[in-house]
Amino acid sequence: MRADGTVVCERCSLADSPVARMRGLLGRDGLEQGEGLLLRPASSIHTFFMRFPIDAVFLDRDFAVLGIEDGIAPWRAASQRGAKAVLELPAGESSRRGLAVGDRLTLAA
Repeated sequence: MRADGTVVCERCSLADSPVARMRGLLGRDGLEQGEGLLLRPASSIHTFFMRFPIDAVFLDRDFAVLGIEDGIAPWRAASQRGAKAVLELPAGESSRRGLAVGDRLTLAA
C-alpha cells in the first residue's frame, strides 16, 4: 500500500528465505492483476526460466521506491544499488497503479 492509501498489491506473497527467493515465480504461467511477490532481502532479480514478463519495484529498508523496471522479459536480470527488497508485479502493473520513484509503501495484512 502506498502512503496515500492506494493498494499496490492485493494478493502479495512473501519470499523471505533463500529457498523461497530462489524459487520465486518459477513454474508459474503468469501473475494475475493484483498479485505479486515480495522478495526480502534482495537487491536484484532475474527472470531466467520464467515464461512471462514482470515489473520489478526496488525498495529500500523503509520500503521507499528506489527504482522501477517495467516489463522485464524472460531471461533477463535487473538490479538496483541500495535496494533491500524487490516487489515483483505483473508486467504493466506498476504503471497501472501509478507507482513512482520516491513513493513509500507499507505492508498491511
